Amino acid sequence: MGLIAFMKEAGEKLFGRGEAKAAQDAAAAAPTPANVDAANAAAAGAIRTYIETMGLSCQDLGVKFDGNYVTVSGCAPDQSTKEKIILSAGNVSGVLGVYDDMTVAAAEPEATYYTVVRGDTLSKIAKEQYGDASKYPAIFEANKPMLSHPDKIYPGQVLRIPPAA
Repeated sequence: MGLIAFMKEAGEKLFGRGEAKAAQDAAAAAPTPANVDAANAAAAGAIRTYIETMGLSCQDLGVKFDGNYVTVSGCAPDQSTKEKIILSAGNVSGVLGVYDDMTVAAAEPEATYYTVVRGDTLSKIAKEQYGDASKYPAIFEANKPMLSHPDKIYPGQVLRIPPAA
């Protein structure tokens, strides 16, 4: 099981609404073990729903949250889907890291991860990673559906960098 680190302050704000917010508010008001467990379970549910809305399928997907770290488990159909599930879980505000307890049905080369810094563009990242700025579409495609447009990246976001083709 590997740990992939993320920036806690960056990412989708999933815990500020619905059941996750109500459970977090209850845990903050009365931090009993039961309330903290309920808050963590609600946060895990929000993360799981987010993964599912990305259209990422995984046999027996399991998502757990302990207040800082997410653990994902299950069998993804391929390496790309596994990595996208990890990124979806980690690029959530409030998550420090993701423990990867997943397997894949069809093995393929692993991508590397890159954390976006201020001033980055996909072209700049492609130049650094591949030596060619015009290869930015490979990074964009590798991060769909989490990225909706090549210009919509933010500092602290973690991206998949697929092996050079």
